[in-house]
Amino acid sequence: MSNPRVRKIADRIRVVVAEMLERRIKDPRLGFVTVTDVRVTGDTQQASIFYTVYGEDDDLASTAAALESAKGLLRSEVAKQLGMRHAPTLEFIPDALPENARHLDDVLARARALDEAAAAARGATYAGEEDPYKKPREVQADDLGDDDA
Repeated sequence: MSNPRVRKIADRIRVVVAEMLERRIKDPRLGFVTVTDVRVTGDTQQASIFYTVYGEDDDLASTAAALESAKGLLRSEVAKQLGMRHAPTLEFIPDALPENARHLDDVLARARALDEAAAAARGATYAGEEDPYKKPREVQADDLGDDDA
C-alpha cells in the first residue's frame, strides 16, 4: 500500500470498525475483539480487516459469525464516516500473527532447554578464564620507578 490516500482510508476504516465493535454492536456472540490491521485495494473497492479474539477456538467461531452478521451495518457506517459514495466491501480475516508468535516462542523455549541440557551433559567449562576481558594493570609502588637511585 504505497498510496498515501489508500493507507489513510485503511487507517480510518480500522478506527471506525473498532469503535463500532466496542460501542454499537451488541451481539452476544461477539468476543473480545481487537482489529489488528486493515488492507484496502488500490481502487478502494475491498477492505480486508484482520482481527484477533481473546479466548478459545469456540470464541473465535462465534465472533466470526457475529462479524459476518454485522457486516452490512459496519459497511454503511464506514461509508458514512468516510463520506464515500461507494463503500468498500468488508472481509473479516482472523489474524494468524498471535498464533505464529506463540509457536515461535515455543520453538525458542524448546531450543533453549535443549541447549542447556547439552551444555550440562558435556560439563561445559570456559575455554579460558571465566571473565575473558582484560583488566587494567594495577600500578605498584616499585613500578613507578625511582630512576634517581
